[in-house]
Amino acid sequence: MDHELTSNKPIFQQIADKIESGILDESISEGDRVPSTNEIAKHYQINPATAAKGMNLLVEEGVIFKKRGIGMFVAEGAKEIVLEKRKKVFYESYMIPLKKEAHKIGITKDELQFLLAKED
Repeated sequence: MDHELTSNKPIFQQIADKIESGILDESISEGDRVPSTNEIAKHYQINPATAAKGMNLLVEEGVIFKKRGIGMFVAEGAKEIVLEKRKKVFYESYMIPLKKEAHKIGITKDELQFLLAKED
């Protein structure tokens, strides 16, 4: 995990995103132990409760799971869960607004497909 947090999102969400990114880029694999809330809190100099909130988001989504007294681990199938979540967010955040703007300015579906396929 990198050392920087930004102010564009709540910190707990950034913690969850960083763990998800580690799962996607395979720097954290299924079955691997993830850093504890205290380790994350120390690393980012944040309140452990904030780190725990981010971790609990991932537990609720089935991305990580707790082994009592041992720590948190990446669940089997976590990468697929994260991929599907990120694809949904991508579609809602980028594709829907893109399609709406294209419609407003008269870009047809074929033109839009051409523009998406076009190399810079």
